[in-house]
Formats: sequence, structure tokens, C-alpha cells
Amino acid sequence: MDLEGWSGMQTEHLGVLQSSSMGWNGAPRVVGSPVVKKVVRIDVPVDKYPNDDKLRDKPGYEHLNDPLHVLVEAEFPADIVDSRLNQAVAILEDLLKPVDESMDYYKKQQLRELAILNGTLREESPSPHISPSVSPFNSTGMKRAKTGQ
Repeated sequence: MDLEGWSGMQTEHLGVLQSSSMGWNGAPRVVGSPVVKKVVRIDVPVDKYPNDDKLRDKPGYEHLNDPLHVLVEAEFPADIVDSRLNQAVAILEDLLKPVDESMDYYKKQQLRELAILNGTLREESPSPHISPSVSPFNSTGMKRAKTGQ
């Protein structure tokens, strides 16, 4: 495992599984394989989030004074716990990388879902300069002029 940026790892042996012959995701497992619980703490460097310095020490932003981190916990049979933990850490590290707001797919999707919940979602207009509410042709009283052909 690559431990760059990680402050520590804990391992706890939980014993031997015997109650079920099926493992996680429905995969058969060897009866009697020991289950291991591992916890990894990923420290997120604060310098990746420059806007936090502006908000630190302001009311409502007290949480920014605590070190930013993510705890990843895996509880699997000993033979697969490391690979599953590495997969989870790789996904999280990718999500923790700051991106430009115009490229932030997750933020756009969350804002879209929030607009749907609030009933304020406006569908994309064909022209980027005219929103559907501004167009004079959207009202029921006005119609487009017919062109002579």
C-alpha cells in the first residue's frame, strides 16, 4: 500500500467466520478464513483548498480549524482486505482532488438535484444568450410571424 500522506493504519483481527458460506457480494469464501478490520486515515493537505483560509475563524466555520481527514474502514477476509482498502482509498483520493468549478461534475449534479427538489430547475435553452423565461415567443399571447414562401 502507498502510505504517502497517510498518518497511520490500524489492524484488528476479528476472528474466524463460520456462520455463512457466502461472502460479501455473494462470492463463496473458504469457511474459517480470518476477518481483518483495517482503518486508514487519509490526511487532506489544507493548501489544496485556498478558500478555507479566508473563511477560517469566522462564525459558522469553526470546523475549518480542525485537521481535514477521511477515515476508511475495511472489514474483509485477510486475503482481500488490502486490495479492497486500496480500491476505496484510490476512489477517495480521486474525489478529494480539487477541480475547477466548471469541470466539477459532482457539484453540478448535486445542484441540479437540489433545483429539482426545490422546483426551480430551468431546462437548457437552445440559445445560450436567451433563457426560456426571457424569450418573447414563449408567452401564449404572442406567436412568431409567418415568413412568406
